[in-house]
Parts: sequence; structure tokens; C-alpha cells
Amino acid sequence: MLIQLLTQRPDAIGTILQRTPVWVWGLLAALLVLGISQLKSRQVGLRRVVIVPVAWLGFALYGIYSAFGNSGQLVAALIAWLVAAASVTAILLQSLPQGDTRFEAASQTFSVPGSVVPLLLILGIFMTKYIVGIELAMNATLAQDASFVLPIALLYGAFNGIFTAQALRLLRMADTHTIVTGKHSLARRLLAGTGGYHGRDYGGLPHPAPANRAIK
Repeated sequence: MLIQLLTQRPDAIGTILQRTPVWVWGLLAALLVLGISQLKSRQVGLRRVVIVPVAWLGFALYGIYSAFGNSGQLVAALIAWLVAAASVTAILLQSLPQGDTRFEAASQTFSVPGSVVPLLLILGIFMTKYIVGIELAMNATLAQDASFVLPIALLYGAFNGIFTAQALRLLRMADTHTIVTGKHSLARRLLAGTGGYHGRDYGGLPHPAPANRAIK
């Protein structure tokens, strides 16, 4: 409906933009800054790796609930979202290359190369929610139409699956390093508060036995 309206009446886009709340543009500006910051190489800590997909998961669920929460289609939308998120995550975990990403053991951070993908994903999720809001404002009955609700839920799930797969790939990289070096588990480092390892580093070699312990 929105595309049809803009095709027949291009001047309507001005009205739509004028009626958009100011806070929406503030949110878009903040998201653009976040996405643009990821165009260059950066260091990412363990906590941020976990927080980012969780934050976008919350944003997507909020988008689904705010749009379809009272329509009778919420359960179907959540099931579609979950199926898409799980499927995309599983597929990408098997196919995403490691690329130039490196895990820095000393600082417990990831060295991540710049990429336009995060910016595109951020804009994709934002535009999905924005367009759905406009469509429902023009025709509220769409919230009860499964042919409208389910593709939106699947799209949200696909976005979340991509973010989740990227995060799990990084965490798996860190856990692989943990297994090789014999350091504390990833979960223990995350719960430690600083995300770092507080013991002595023996460069990946087994830790020497205590002096008061008999070695057979």
C-alpha cells in the first residue's frame, strides 16, 4: 500500500516525513553513527559481542509486539520470527568465514575489520519497523492479515539470525583459544566483571605443577 501510494502520489512522502515524530529521526541518527563507526577496523570486547545481538533481539521483539500485539497474530508472528532466526543462525554458522577477524588473548578483545554489513543490517531493521508503522497507520486491518504479518516476522528473524551468527562465531573463536591455551572458560571470563583472565599466562603451555605437589 505504501509503495502504491508513493507511486501514484509522490508528494505524499513529504506528509509522511512531516508526521514522523522527532524522536524517530534522533534514533535514526544514533543508529547511523553506530553503523558508520563499524566501517573501520576496531577492537571489540567480549561483553559487547554478547550485548549487541541481545539488544537487536529486543528491538525486533518490540517491533513485532508493538505492531501485532493486539491483532490475534502475535503467536504466529513470534513462531515465524523464531524459525527464521534459528534457521539463519544455523546456516550462517556453517558458512561464515573467519576472514581477517582475530582474537587478542592479551586484551581479551577481537580485532574486527571494517565492514558495511552492520550498517546495512541496522538500517534494514530500522526501515522495517518504520515502514510497518506507516502501513499500519494507513490501514490498521493489515495487523490481522497473515500475509502481511508473517513476512515481516520472518524478516525480523532473518536480521536477528545474522547478528546472532556473527556473535556466536566470535565467541566460538574465543572458546577455541581457551581450549588450546587451557585458560578460564569464556563464561567465567564474562562473569568476572572485566572479561579478562587474571592468572599468569604461560604462552599456551600447560601450567607448571605447584612446588609442594609430587610429580610422578
